[in-house]
Amino acid sequence: MTNTQPPRDTARRIQDVLGRLDEEQDIWVSTADTAGEPYLVPLSFLWDGTHLWLCTRLSNPTGRNLAANGRVRLALGHTRDVVLLDGEVTTLGPEQVPVEAADAFHKKTGWDPRGSGPAYHWFRVRPTEVQAWHEEPELVGRHLMRDGVWTETAR
Repeated sequence: MTNTQPPRDTARRIQDVLGRLDEEQDIWVSTADTAGEPYLVPLSFLWDGTHLWLCTRLSNPTGRNLAANGRVRLALGHTRDVVLLDGEVTTLGPEQVPVEAADAFHKKTGWDPRGSGPAYHWFRVRPTEVQAWHEEPELVGRHLMRDGVWTETAR
């Protein structure tokens, strides 16, 4: 299937990205270990308007990589409607997560990691780069955020 719609302007793309962050429940999480070995898994997430919140066991590869590297690449969508987010990660223990974030995560995903034991840690991701495009015609202008700043303030 090919997209026959004209390319979206920057403001529309930002609006679409923010809408997807609010609505979608799962996001692809791409990390690498200290030797550069890549790892890719889907995780449930919460977007609070500023940060994405992820939760997983600190003992699994994704948790270890997030905690060790402090960087992540996240992806939404399929290959014809892409959103890529690069971000800086802060690792929080189960007792450190703000109640508001944990409650909102539970409400959105239906899962409350606080009841899953101390192995689960929280990862707050501050987006630093965001790209979005529908197929090749939208590759131009796909960079919507650089250095943590949206390229256009109209949202």
